[in-house]
Amino acid sequence: MAGRALLVFLALTILSSSVLLPKARGNSEGDALNALRRSLTDPDNVLQSWDPNLVNPCTWFHITCNRDNHVTRVDLGNSNLSGHLVPELGKLEHLQYLELYKNNIQGTIPAELGNLKSLISLDLYNNNISGTIPPSLGNLKSLVFLRLNDNQLHGPIPRVLAGISSLKVVFENNPRLEGPELQGLASYDTNCL
Repeated sequence: MAGRALLVFLALTILSSSVLLPKARGNSEGDALNALRRSLTDPDNVLQSWDPNLVNPCTWFHITCNRDNHVTRVDLGNSNLSGHLVPELGKLEHLQYLELYKNNIQGTIPAELGNLKSLISLDLYNNNISGTIPPSLGNLKSLVFLRLNDNQLHGPIPRVLAGISSLKVVFENNPRLEGPELQGLASYDTNCL
């Protein structure tokens, strides 16, 4: 009888810790970044330190966190990565810089990136991203730098981007994009970067 009670107690303890309790704050950010890692091919092992078993990703290379252990920066520019972006990136609510330029990222820009309300810089230039620019990027009211040039994007530039008062630099340089001129914004050619 005591053995059975102990088994029930252990089963309930395991169940409550793995199902009923919410995940730790850092784990949701780590889960989002781990989803990105799984979607990428990394021949140079740039993401080798990205261990999904850690409590939070603040110890991973190419990740910067604030003093509250929230991810604020992902620096993976020019890292010889291929694959695609994942919607889970939209869960990084404190992210300010998403740097994935000069890789071989394919697929589309997830609409969920429009959830990144703290984002200052979105650098996806020099990849093979296709599709259209999601209008949800108009939700990024803190955005200053939007660099999407030298991809395979097409279609209209969402008019809502003109409503982002903080947006200063847009790297368009894509003849397949059409739509409104974004007045007052600087547009540069990144071939010199």
